[in-house]
Amino acid sequence: MAAAGRKTRQRLLVLFWTLSLPAVLCFSELSFVTEPSDKTVSHSDHVVMDCLAQGQPPVDVRWQKNGAKLLESDRVRVLPNGSLSLSFVRRGGEQSDEGSYQCLAHNKYGAILSQRARLTISSISSFVTQPSPVVVTEGSVARFACGVTANPPAIITWEFNQRALPLETERITVLPNGVLQIHEVKPEDAGVYCCIATNIASRLRSREATLTVNPASGAKPLMKPQIIAGPQNISTSLHQTAVLECVAEGNPRPLVSWSRADSKPIDVFGARVLGSGNLVISSVKAQHSGIYLCRATTPRTRNYTVAAANLTVLVPPSLVEKPESQTRPRAGTARFSCQAEGMPSPRISWLKNGAAIHSNGRIKMYNSKLVITQIIPEDDAIYQCQAENSQGSVLSMARLIVVMSEDRPSAPRSVHAETISSSAILLAWERPQYNAEKVIAYSVHYMKAEGLNNEEYQAVIGNDTTSHIVDDLEPACNYTFYIVAYMPMGASRMSEQVTQHTLEDVPLRTPELGLTSRSPTDILVSWQPLPAKLSRGRVSAYRLSYRTAADEQVSSVELPGEGENSTQHLLQGLQPDTIYLLRIAVSTRIGWSQPSAWSSHRTPKTSSSTVPPAPNLELEPLNCTSITVRWHPAPSDAIIQGYKLLCYPDGQTEGSTIQFHPQDYQYTIAGLDPRRKYHVKLLAFSSHGDGYQAHQIVSTPGCPSAPNRRLATLPAPDHVHGQTNSSSVVMLSWGRPAFSSGKPVSYSIRYGPVAPYNASAVRYLQTTEQTVMVQGLRSNTRYEFVVRLHMDQMSSPWSSPIYQRTLLEAPSSPPLAVRVTLIEDDTALVSWRQPEQTNLVVTHYTILYASQRAWLAGEWQVLQREGSNTMALLEKLESGNVYMVKISASNQAGDGPFSNMVELPILRGKIQQGKNPRHTYSQTETTVFTDGLPFDEKSMTGIIIGVCIALACIIICIFILITKSKTRRKSSSSKMIGRINGEVMHNGVPPANQQQAENAEVLVPIMGNHFIDAKGGTPLMINRSGPIISSSQNKARKWNIFSSAEKRIPKKNQAVERGCFYEVGKTVLQYEEEQAVASLQPSSLQNFYRPLGESESSQTSEGSRDTGDSGNFSHDEAETSSPNICQQPFVCEDKRGPSENVATVNHGGISKREDTSSCVLNVCAHASV
Repeated sequence: MAAAGRKTRQRLLVLFWTLSLPAVLCFSELSFVTEPSDKTVSHSDHVVMDCLAQGQPPVDVRWQKNGAKLLESDRVRVLPNGSLSLSFVRRGGEQSDEGSYQCLAHNKYGAILSQRARLTISSISSFVTQPSPVVVTEGSVARFACGVTANPPAIITWEFNQRALPLETERITVLPNGVLQIHEVKPEDAGVYCCIATNIASRLRSREATLTVNPASGAKPLMKPQIIAGPQNISTSLHQTAVLECVAEGNPRPLVSWSRADSKPIDVFGARVLGSGNLVISSVKAQHSGIYLCRATTPRTRNYTVAAANLTVLVPPSLVEKPESQTRPRAGTARFSCQAEGMPSPRISWLKNGAAIHSNGRIKMYNSKLVITQIIPEDDAIYQCQAENSQGSVLSMARLIVVMSEDRPSAPRSVHAETISSSAILLAWERPQYNAEKVIAYSVHYMKAEGLNNEEYQAVIGNDTTSHIVDDLEPACNYTFYIVAYMPMGASRMSEQVTQHTLEDVPLRTPELGLTSRSPTDILVSWQPLPAKLSRGRVSAYRLSYRTAADEQVSSVELPGEGENSTQHLLQGLQPDTIYLLRIAVSTRIGWSQPSAWSSHRTPKTSSSTVPPAPNLELEPLNCTSITVRWHPAPSDAIIQGYKLLCYPDGQTEGSTIQFHPQDYQYTIAGLDPRRKYHVKLLAFSSHGDGYQAHQIVSTPGCPSAPNRRLATLPAPDHVHGQTNSSSVVMLSWGRPAFSSGKPVSYSIRYGPVAPYNASAVRYLQTTEQTVMVQGLRSNTRYEFVVRLHMDQMSSPWSSPIYQRTLLEAPSSPPLAVRVTLIEDDTALVSWRQPEQTNLVVTHYTILYASQRAWLAGEWQVLQREGSNTMALLEKLESGNVYMVKISASNQAGDGPFSNMVELPILRGKIQQGKNPRHTYSQTETTVFTDGLPFDEKSMTGIIIGVCIALACIIICIFILITKSKTRRKSSSSKMIGRINGEVMHNGVPPANQQQAENAEVLVPIMGNHFIDAKGGTPLMINRSGPIISSSQNKARKWNIFSSAEKRIPKKNQAVERGCFYEVGKTVLQYEEEQAVASLQPSSLQNFYRPLGESESSQTSEGSRDTGDSGNFSHDEAETSSPNICQQPFVCEDKRGPSENVATVNHGGISKREDTSSCVLNVCAHASV
């Protein structure tokens, strides 16, 4: 019998589902085809408000006005299609037809309400702003304002001397908001002006205003740009026209440009510039909201001024998330979610069958959600979410169908709760007493026990367990729990409720600090109490720490967590005009939280004048992208002329300042990023200057999105702690959550730089330990670290983030592009670029420079420049030297490597004449070091070419010597040719034709007109370089010069040249000449066979060209040195005149004259060979 009865009930249940299915499908047919819309009509007009609904007949339509039922009359009728007809419209008094209208459609399944539609009767009010008399100087700007409230908006026109104002000229501009601007005012512009406002309702004429034009007195002086009429904060409805005015004066006339404070581009398709700088945006959209900056700049200069204004676009509400229809068993729970966006933020309300829902024990509304618990048959209805603001309303509907079932299990039994941590509670229960085998799942319901309209959460688990850990709870809170068992065709009644308290914990975060100075020697520190979710218990104490930016010593003060002054503290006895760093930590009964990041504040300068005190500042997040700033002035005798507001994200530099009039006390900052921390600073200013500054920090909330179902998850790791070990390593540690499971767990670590955020820079680590060393980080970078737990294919939420900054790293590379430019004879400019290293902070640069001689001795000259400078001057450089320059970068962490040395030659003044002194030497001319001496690539090329030429000359010389030696062997004898032409004797050099005829080779370098006759019968002529000899005698001594090369090494500071010329039975005349080493040119062979290490100066060769001499002796002259040295020479003095005994020698480009009259002659006799 029991089995037969059970089968009968199942068949009836299937039949019930079959019969109820059409109802489920039919309810969606009840909807609106046409809804009423806003209308503007004139007085006494006939108007029809449209409304057309469809659904399972019969469908009945009713109307509401201002939320109340609208009664029909002869003038007000509901048409058969559901529309509302007003035969004529009334205005004024209680009988006025103006207001908001809604139509209500219903059938047997429920009722739905339409959107609101506003009926407006056209009108035009008196003038809000009327033109005032203006007195200006010729050539300046005149401005008249005119404003009126009208619906529909009025059109503004202007009259000049009671005639329509001509607008053909570009000097005159009429803005859509009614403002008249006249640029470059002329005397004929003087007169009477009046504005006319017109719409379909009426036409109004303002009072008249006179424009007086004073003649300009002389030339107009130079004047910085000044904005005389800046943009104002405005709110504009969607698709309307927004006008941002900007009128600037200056000499020369400034240029006006526009930009957005958030650096987003201005919509060039919907925006235009009207007149000389007014920004007009037609058909504004939501993306046009933001802060606009008007900038007036003097042409071809950097002189400018800025004015800012906030444009708020008012947007009707729109639904981001709509509620969904549901089918729930009796005693179950239904949840409807609804999210909307708009400007201002829409207000969410809920309707049941067109009527407003009020919260009770079973039905609760919170956070735009509707929750119905312990469902009863009367809850079967149509539910609507209504979002509305000043711009309109929008609705969305969903159906709740209640399924009845009698064969359901009993409620779970013996529910028990046990606290296991500050955020987790363990629930345990027993299976239902009846029909426990039909249970397919359990639903755990929990919510806060204190307060009203608390959100209820639900976690669904399988039927194979009777315990569950509820995590992510707020510490130190009471929670209420109950459990429901589910079967395929319904749910049990809810179990008995139990209440359990979570433990306290250390605070999760610290409050945001507000910093204000009332005087140059104090800072008022204030903060808001932490919400319970962050405090995680009762706050017992605050610890406030502070220090100066230049001092590492930290001072701390502990303050009680409760009391009248528990959220502010005044630090006194501070230093004026000093940057202080402050932070705060919070404590509960369990322990102290991590201290906050350092916040900086500069105390004001000491001043004898009275400036305004800091205003009282209040910040309130309006939504996820906007902050409302409110303030009121502090009591003071100072006359406030305005306010300055500054807002910038945490971790970035301060941006532009927004200026307000003294009567402004509120401002909305829009266009911000969600879930980001912002600094807000406000000060008042007077004629004596800027006043004291109020500084607060606020965080924007996250934007609404489709919420995820709340399911049971593992608790997140707690007590996450980080310690910076070096410039690239951070050590992380954390605690394992307290739960009873003994299964193995693992952890994931996510980290990345905080700013600028880059998704590609985020990294992950895996570990089974509770500590990890994160390596490979960038130096001097602030990182965010979070940790999550994994167990049995489940993952916890990410832990609360912690922030650590890596240590500063010393430069690892030298400065780049080192260049040295000679800008004067004794001054050079050194320039360079900062080393290529991420997040490198350079405090100073070190420049080392020295001449080659000083460099070899290790003596450097040192210059230091601040890290912001990349240029330096090297002064008092000595000519004729080559200087070596190298640079290194340094910071607090240490010194970086030096750059490659750059060679800078400083030539002598004479050599530099006619050359460009601004020659640049850089690292691109690679410097080579050989045996301690530096050479660049150009020097090495010159050396190679010179060596090749020298080798070629040596080979040629050897070839000539060998050739002449062979010629001598063929000759039987040699004779000295002594016949010298009188002209040759007179000039010192024989003519070329005679030399050829007599076959004599004679070279006479720097020879005078006198000669010495040896009186031995031998024609012999001697000059200061030695005797003039024939080629035959020369050839006889070709090979002797090689053996005598070493004997011609100069001794001390003198060079001695000797020569012995002899034949058999002849007297030999030997001469010896003493001269300064630098006064005479050595012969080419002397240069070739001189000791290793000596080199010929290029300057000497150049000097030889200055005197007209070739600067080189022939081989014949070199042969005047003989290995045969006379043993007993005698000395004779040359008696030539002083004018003939002077030789000109050039050293290093400087000519000097030397006396060459000293000559020693030794004559000796030689035996016959």
